[in-house]
Formats: sequence, structure tokens, C-alpha cells
Amino acid sequence: MLTILGITGPIFILIAIGFAAVRSGTLARNEIRALGTFVINFALPALLFKAMAERSVDHLVNIDLLLIYALGSLAVAGGVIAVACLALKQSLQAGAILAMGMAVSNSAYIGFPIAQQLIGPAASTNLAIYAVVETLLMLPLLMSLAELGGDSGRHWARVLVGIFGRLLKNPMFMSIVAGVAFSVLGLHLPLPLARVVDMLAAASAPVALFYIGGILATLSLKGMGGDIGRIVAGKLILHPLVVAGIFLVLAFDDPMLRNAAIINAGMPMMSIYPILGQKYGKEGICAAALVATTMVSFFTISTLLWLTGAG
Repeated sequence: MLTILGITGPIFILIAIGFAAVRSGTLARNEIRALGTFVINFALPALLFKAMAERSVDHLVNIDLLLIYALGSLAVAGGVIAVACLALKQSLQAGAILAMGMAVSNSAYIGFPIAQQLIGPAASTNLAIYAVVETLLMLPLLMSLAELGGDSGRHWARVLVGIFGRLLKNPMFMSIVAGVAFSVLGLHLPLPLARVVDMLAAASAPVALFYIGGILATLSLKGMGGDIGRIVAGKLILHPLVVAGIFLVLAFDDPMLRNAAIINAGMPMMSIYPILGQKYGKEGICAAALVATTMVSFFTISTLLWLTGAG
């Protein structure tokens, strides 16, 4: 138990410090968002570029791991949408928003700092795999379904073009592509630039956790209801269970990476969940779910670490 607390404790202490900084007025609410901009546009792209550029071509991406994690996430999203639309009689748009909260993990801001302590340098490569699944597959798919499930009247082709156009400009996507290019071509950054990348990459985990705490301090738990409970249970319990089930069905010979992927599936949802929900009038539910999921995850992540033996 002390080992598990040694892994999760620093994570949630940093989150608590960010929370206290905003609640005490040390940082204004608009100031904390600048930290998120720094992480998502500079620190994490540097980390992903470094992870890809420094690996040999033969070991750039673990295709088996990517396939299993993608299948698990897709299975959760598909099941959630089916239940929402068929059993709960909700719209496709509402089902897609619920699926975003249950099937897309906060791999960058919370999952990566935990993975760093579990598997060391391999965590950054795994983050690239999760980022590919989340940014190239899950978010475009679920955002397209949310758009198509609304009453905007836009043709599906225009919806997809708009979503993928924004994706191509995403700094994390661009950094993965650049890192792969450097690896394939055998290129290396000049030493001063390489050190800048190292410094930015090292800042990603602590600043991201501080940012999460600050963002939580700006949100409210008002409006908790049935959907909130379903999102919390779906994200923290269903997602890791389904990913673990896929590992049982498909052969995978690296228990360390398997456990890390299962634990990553048990992370809270992405911190931009309320922002995505705002477009569809669901920001209240999404914000409350983010707060509740992050609070409960202290216990569920510790349980996952214990069950997998990773802690």
C-alpha cells in the first residue's frame, strides 16, 4: 500500500496544490488556463517529438498495443452509444458526449506522470500510442457523431473535413509526425535545440498536474445526476475492464506494457471534456463529471495498481 501511495500520492498532491493556488487567489482563473496552453502546445509536443525521434525505426510504435487499446476504447464508445440511444432513448449527440467521457482518457495530464513512475522512459512512447488513438481515432469519430446527431444540417463530409482540418493543425499530432520523420531519416537536432526540447519535455508532467488542479477549482459539482454517475463508473471501471478483456482475447507478451495500458484506461477523462460539451449545451454535466471522476480516481487508480501488481 505504501508503494501505491508513493505512486499516486505525488500526483494528487500536485493536483491539490494547483487547486489551492486558484481557490486561494494566488492564481486567477484565467491565468491557470495559460498553463494548459503551455502544456498542450509546447511541453507535450516536445515530449512526443523526443519519444519518437530518439527511437529506432523498428521500435517506433507497438502496433499490437495500439490495436488493443484502440479496440478497447472503440468497444466502450460503441456500447455506451448503443445503450444511450436504444435503452435510455437519448439522442445520438447525447450518446456521443457520454462516450467521450467514458472512452477517452486523460493520458497526457494524469496518465503520463503515473506511467513515468511505473515504466520509466517507455511511458513517453506509450503516450504517443494513446495520443494516436485518442486524437486520430476517438475524438474525430465521437465529435463527428455528435455533430451528425445534432440539428446543424451540415453534410457529414463537411463535418469530417472540418474536424480533420483542425486535427492536422494540432501541435501533438504535428510533433508525432515530425518525430517519426526524424527517426526514419536518421536526423538529429542541434545540441542547443535538443536541450530546449529536453527542458520542455521535463516540464510537461508537473505543470500538467498543477493545471488539472487549477481547472478543477473553477468547476462546480452542481447538477450531479444519473448521467454523471454513469460517466464516472464508465470511465474509471468499464474502460479499464474492457481493455483488460481485449488483452485476454488477443495475445500480448509484455505484462508491464499491458498493465500500463489498463491503468491508463482507468484515468479520468480528458480535461477539455467540459469545453467539448459546451458546444452542445452539456458543459454543466461534463464539468461535474470531470470533478467527480478526478476525485474518485484517487481510489480507483490505487485499486488498479494493486490489482495489476504494478504498484
